[in-house]
Amino acid sequence: MPISQTSFPTLRRRLTRWYQAHHRNLPWRKTDDPYAIWVSETMLQQTQVSTVIDYYERFLSVFPNVVELAAADEQAVLSLWQGLGYYRRARQMHAAAKKVVDEFGGEFPRRVEEILSLPGIGRYTAGAIASFAFDTRAPILEANTLRLFSRLLLLRESPKETNSQKRLWEFAEAILPSRSGSRLLNQALMELGSLVCTPQQPKCDACPLQQLCLSYAACAQHEIPVVSSKPKVTELTHVALVLKRGNQVLIRQNAVGEWWEGLWDFPRVNLTLVAGGTGPAYELGAESQANFESVRQAMAETHGLDCIPTHYITMIKHSVTRYRISLDCLAGKVGKGFAIKNLSGNWRWVELDRDSDIPLNASAHRLRRQCFPKWYA
Repeated sequence: MPISQTSFPTLRRRLTRWYQAHHRNLPWRKTDDPYAIWVSETMLQQTQVSTVIDYYERFLSVFPNVVELAAADEQAVLSLWQGLGYYRRARQMHAAAKKVVDEFGGEFPRRVEEILSLPGIGRYTAGAIASFAFDTRAPILEANTLRLFSRLLLLRESPKETNSQKRLWEFAEAILPSRSGSRLLNQALMELGSLVCTPQQPKCDACPLQQLCLSYAACAQHEIPVVSSKPKVTELTHVALVLKRGNQVLIRQNAVGEWWEGLWDFPRVNLTLVAGGTGPAYELGAESQANFESVRQAMAETHGLDCIPTHYITMIKHSVTRYRISLDCLAGKVGKGFAIKNLSGNWRWVELDRDSDIPLNASAHRLRRQCFPKWYA
């Protein structure tokens, strides 16, 4: 039988006691500043807590309030974000900070509807900010609570379905206390999902809500939540080229609409062979004149770059959404006809040991470390 409202006081009481005894001591839990909470929630999206802590503290030391973030140069913001990935989050935060200054007088809004009007903030993040900063009775539904609620309710369909989402959001709101206490309960729900109601091996014997959990009663906790079919992964072949001039290397800023928009990268081309398509053949990992000629031709056609690949460096594998990329990294030199003024977009010769604040995308940062280890000694 479904969980009834009469069991909600028991749920809140047991969960609160558990949280007070077992919660982690995380820096963003020591503040009710909505700006700091917003920064943490944005960073935590699709990123592990252990990774976020240092970024969070460093970010707040440079941009301690929304006014200073709004006044910052975007490149400075992206530089601090370097390594966290999903850089669109940083650009949207910057845009949202400007809106807070322009439309809310630099005062972070309190109402959920106003918070939702900011770029990059969805229903979960708005509820988290309002709840954690102002103790607003705002429901939250993210990866951990979605899994927890699905198991408590014995949800036998994908939680991503429209009807499931509606049911889960209604439950997230219904269990909140009618007056104060939403801040504590929402944090406790997220913590329980993170530490106990885990994806693969839920620790049911340590769960304070075990007796209320319908999935546990049905011995179905390992089957819930129902997993949707994963999107098909597309394999791509990219090549990046390290072109040196003395102590300098050539880098390019990714344009609006491209992957890693606003970040810098080594010259890169997509050499994926599509069935029936045209273009030069390329064999991953092969140091051959045929490969070098393919890269030279692709660089000229894609960027107008006159270059001569000389040798193979390494391969870097990384992913972007549903794409899995094998990135061959080559060294080379510019051709006799090279002129930076002839290149489309934003290009620059830099000394990466001195210009360390340039925001590179993640694969370029990895390549930089492999090519220039003495700069990281």
